[in-house]
Amino acid sequence: MAVPIDTSFLASMPANVAVQFFDRVTATPDAEAFRFPRGEAWESVTWKQAGDRVEALAAGLVALGVQPEQRVGIASGTRYEWILADLAIMCAAGATTTVYPSTNAEDTVYILGDSESRVVFAEDDEQLAKLTAHRAELPHVGKVVTFDGRADGDWVISLDDLAALGKELLAEQPDVVRTTSQAIRPDQLATLIYTSGTTGRPKGVRLRHSSWVYEGEAIRAQGILSESDLEFRWLPMAHSFGKVLMSTQMACGFAAAIDGRVDKIVDNLGVVKPTFMGAAPRIFEKAHGRIVTMQAAEGGAKEKIFQNAFKVGLQVARLKDEGKPVPLGLKVQHGIYDRLVFTKIRDRFGGRVRFFISGAAALNRDIAEWFGAAGITILEGYGLTETSAGSFVNHPDANKFGTVGPVFPGSEVKLGENDEIMIKGPGVMDGYHNLPEETARTLTSDGWLHTGDKGTLDADGHLVITGRIKELFKTSGGKYIAPPAIESKFKAVCPYASQFMVFGDERNYCVALITLDPDAMAGWADENGMSGASYTDLVRSQAVQQMVAGYVDDLNTHLNRWETIKKWKLLDHDLTVESGELTPSMKVKRNVVEDNHKALIEEMYA
Repeated sequence: MAVPIDTSFLASMPANVAVQFFDRVTATPDAEAFRFPRGEAWESVTWKQAGDRVEALAAGLVALGVQPEQRVGIASGTRYEWILADLAIMCAAGATTTVYPSTNAEDTVYILGDSESRVVFAEDDEQLAKLTAHRAELPHVGKVVTFDGRADGDWVISLDDLAALGKELLAEQPDVVRTTSQAIRPDQLATLIYTSGTTGRPKGVRLRHSSWVYEGEAIRAQGILSESDLEFRWLPMAHSFGKVLMSTQMACGFAAAIDGRVDKIVDNLGVVKPTFMGAAPRIFEKAHGRIVTMQAAEGGAKEKIFQNAFKVGLQVARLKDEGKPVPLGLKVQHGIYDRLVFTKIRDRFGGRVRFFISGAAALNRDIAEWFGAAGITILEGYGLTETSAGSFVNHPDANKFGTVGPVFPGSEVKLGENDEIMIKGPGVMDGYHNLPEETARTLTSDGWLHTGDKGTLDADGHLVITGRIKELFKTSGGKYIAPPAIESKFKAVCPYASQFMVFGDERNYCVALITLDPDAMAGWADENGMSGASYTDLVRSQAVQQMVAGYVDDLNTHLNRWETIKKWKLLDHDLTVESGELTPSMKVKRNVVEDNHKALIEEMYA
């Protein structure tokens, strides 16, 4: 049963993000705020140290002439300096415009131009090159501040140069940043996040200071996190999921270890030993696939113990979930398997994880239950960039698999036409930047946001996502198909899967395009006498075709007759952001994939 959460926090929230940040600095000045890699070691800073650096950088932006709500871009991967730049922008009353480092030059210039960004933080020479090559198209950009790139002392300055400018101003006007921050209205623009979208030009989502403050305070009010937690943050800070974790950190006061290098996640978890981490489902799919394939490679008794452990683990987890007692014999077995198998899996993630939070896309229930059986809780949540990320999240003491939890306190949810999920509350955006017609289509006059997702609400108020309205299609036989549900099932069944895309609109059966995970396939190749073979050669081999056929057959046993995959093709490459087939937040651009492989799809219907 859902427990009502006190919403009195709504009346006492900090006025804006800058005040929220400085309140945190004042409350716990000597507590650890951030740690980050410097070479092979990790460096740590307190809230007071971070506050001093942010204040100097914010004063530097004021010295450069940044006015309230003027946009300042950040083109960088996730790192400590990203956090400093973002906080400095908001403490100077500016508005952060986020740019993924993988965004091509054309879209980078479009985002910075459409937002009329006055200053841009650029991570390195690669990001600088995008700006300098198109300087004539960026008339509003008066200064570029680089983290690691070459500064020319004129248009491009270093982070230290900006801090030095700020210190000069602070020597003359010691209260300039605090005065500026206290004058920021709650409804002022704090962030402009351009959704990469699966079609068309990116749209700038306008998010207020009050929205970010609300997000952090709403999570704190739910009692999920506290000062004693330690977060590992690798998620793109250019994405709203990364940004909401920052707001939550300021509200709750825990420390965060920051490193955006995706290839270092597993190594970093072992070193940092966090108590929680936010991630997209792909991370859990990859981890699940890697552990399962490694164990299968061992074979023999070890593989049998592994499989039996999960049978017992799932039994125990389901009994506990149903509130039933665990029989003594089963409890003893579980204890043995926990020592032999589950402890080792938990140790791969640092050994201290209380839970992971999954968002940005749907998590397959089987994978969530598999982790749960190993003693690793994954709390699924849901939200959009247009709702400042979080709108729903499961709670550790009331985690319901297959749902994204109850709506945040202070927000409302209802189901509109065709069961469309509609959200209203302090986290909802102002609108799309320079796109009044798009805004009017998405936001109703009384503040309800059309999400474009279908869902249902259970008796406890937990939301179940049933599909994306635009992604639903109808077969020629009149049956509706929700591709994401089938696609996530395949990823749970096949540990080598990367992407599985279902098509069949107005056709008499469903087909699929499949890509495999290159890392997982390198391991498969080593175990199957094909070491060193290229990805393309592997997926074209008879052995891999037969292996995938087995997994598709397995998938079909879990589907309704009209959903089954009659034909499929393996692509000779995995989808990437660089190829334009994935968004920077790793969502498949279904229309691009369909266009790129139209002939292959048609062939399956020939």
